[in-house]
Parts: sequence; C-alpha cells; structure tokens
Amino acid sequence: MLKRSKSMYAYYLVWPALLIYSAFFVVPAIIGFYYSFTDWRLDRDTITYIGWDNFKRIFSDETLLLAMKNTLIFAIVTVIGKNVLAIALAVALNMRLKTRNFLRAIFYSPSILSVLVISIVFTPMLRTEGMINRMFETIGLGSFSQAWLTDPSIVIWTVAAVSIWQHTGFQMAIYLAGLQSISKEYYEAATIDGAGSWKSFIHITLPLLLPAININLMLTLIGGLKVFSEVFVLTGGGPGNASQVVGTIILRAFGEGSWGLGTAINTLLFIIVTIISIPLLIFMRRKEVAE
Repeated sequence: MLKRSKSMYAYYLVWPALLIYSAFFVVPAIIGFYYSFTDWRLDRDTITYIGWDNFKRIFSDETLLLAMKNTLIFAIVTVIGKNVLAIALAVALNMRLKTRNFLRAIFYSPSILSVLVISIVFTPMLRTEGMINRMFETIGLGSFSQAWLTDPSIVIWTVAAVSIWQHTGFQMAIYLAGLQSISKEYYEAATIDGAGSWKSFIHITLPLLLPAININLMLTLIGGLKVFSEVFVLTGGGPGNASQVVGTIILRAFGEGSWGLGTAINTLLFIIVTIISIPLLIFMRRKEVAE
C-alpha cells in the first residue's frame, strides 16, 4: 500500500496543473471547435449550427486566402532568417573575444523590448523619406530605396525583417547554451585529424547542436504561424489588405461581431500549426536520436 502511495505521488503533483490547463485551454478549445460550425454573431440572440459554411467562406474569400499566404511567407522567412543568423552570431560570440559579453547583451536586448516600442522606432525609419532610404542615397545606393511599409509587394517581407531583427538574439542565446555544452575535446581531435573550421562546424557543431536547433525551429515556426503583434503595430494589415495575416483577420472578424467565423479561422490556424509542427518535431527528434 505504501509503495502504491509513493508511485501515485507524482500524479498528485500533476493534477492541479492539469486541471488548470484543462479549464483554461482544453475546455475553451473544445467549445471553440463547436462554435466554429455555427453562425454565432454579436447581433443575434440565437446560435444556429451551419456545418462547414464558415470554412467554405474562408477558402472562397480572397482576403482570407491572402492572409494565409502572408502568414506562410512570414513563417518561412522568419524561421530561416532567425535561425541562420542566430547560429552565425552564436558561433561568433562563443569565441574568445574581449567584448563578447557586451556584444551578447547588445544582440539579445531587442528581444526583451515591447513590439510597440519596436514599431515606434522602425515606423519613422521605414517611411519613404525615412532614415533607411536616406542612408542608401547617401552611400550611392539610391536604387535600393523602397516604400517599405506602403508597397503591397514587399510589406510582409519588411515586417518579417523587423521580426528577425528583434528576435534573433533570443534564438542566439539558446544556441549559445548548446555550443557551451559541446566538449572542446571534439574540436581538438578534429584539428589533429586535419579538419578545418568548416568541416568541424558541419561534422561536430551542427550534429551536437541538434537539440537547440530543434527547440528554436519549433519556437520560430509556431511563432511565425501565430504572428499578430508585428503586423498589427507596424501596418495594421495595410496598405489595403496587403499585409493581412491570419491573426489580424481573426481580430477583424471578432471586431465585426462575426464570432463564429472568427472561431472557425482560429480553429483552422490551430489545425495548420498542428499539422506542420508535429511532423517536424517527430522528424527532428529522430535526427537528434540518430546523431
């Protein structure tokens, strides 16, 4: 009896957290899934089951399709940009530089700033007459000047670049932690065998950094698919609907009182995130074990 009581001790500790998680996530998710199949609106007293009508509307609305396209572009660009730059910064700042601690703090600091602060800083800089275009003109690269926040063809890429600038330092910190856990003996053995810096990076650093890569890929992918704040504060989804993402469309749907439609879009986003992230997580875990 005493042994059974001890074996159940861990479950007793988990139950409170599990109950809170269920109350604030699982139950609302189930209720939201049901309401996504209804015509739930602010201006109606009754709620009617309408089947797949909300989802059919999503895939027939050009603005909603554009928002999904922009969300995927943002996610892909930020996943690649954040991780590639973060690994490069982590490797550079893992070297014996006198100023490495200062530089680490400098590169990490944007990630602790509010998105609102970032928008206040970048919005004037990205205007047509802003500092970035003036800098290009000063150094003779005026052809690179763009309407960064008002050109429909590049606005989502601009928002992605701002997000990369802000959050790369956070990913860098995770990669630094991974690098510092790698024994220097591996590199010493590789040097003795005649391997250069690039071969050591490919055959030692990257394989042993897979746990950190796995974490960062999942964080940046899920964050990219759930993007909202950056677009909302920098462009509000404009110009027109050119930078709309799924998050801003959900806000607009709820703001217009179309709660059933907004819940359907949110449910679709949850399904997309799950379909993309779980197979990627399984694949990365297998690679991690294999290495």
